[in-house]
Amino acid sequence: MAPLINLSGLVSSDPWRCVGSEEELTEAKTSLAEHLILSLALWQSHGKTLSAMGHNIGVWLSPADEPEELVSAIASLPVIAVQFPSFTDGRGYSKGRILHERMGYTGDLRAMGDILRDQIYLLHRCGFSSFALRADQSPEEALAALKDFSWSPERRLRPSE
Repeated sequence: MAPLINLSGLVSSDPWRCVGSEEELTEAKTSLAEHLILSLALWQSHGKTLSAMGHNIGVWLSPADEPEELVSAIASLPVIAVQFPSFTDGRGYSKGRILHERMGYTGDLRAMGDILRDQIYLLHRCGFSSFALRADQSPEEALAALKDFSWSPERRLRPSE
């Protein structure tokens, strides 16, 4: 399982299972996975049913998805993950700002995918609160990026003095 880090500097196993296809959804239901992050298409077609069955449901946005698709349910989503398929794809930054600042999302806004250590500071400035790293990335290196800056819940990150 890939490591998950948050702004408190904690590293944990990610209890959420990302599901992007009907086949993965069938497997997740069979394995009784409780915490599911569904692709936007699966969330739109199965989210309410799975939630009624007792699953905790989050949604992930790919680069092509629009955050406004979540407007009707944004307050009820415990986690929204934004996929970064490549560290050079900056569309996720805009999605984070839209969700956090314009739409007022206050849950766990997660960056997932090809996230580099140097991006964590900027991702937080866009509203991201946790980071699902690739399995080959070192959580210690990512945590070191959090120590490069001081922050408090009342204000944004700023360079350490």
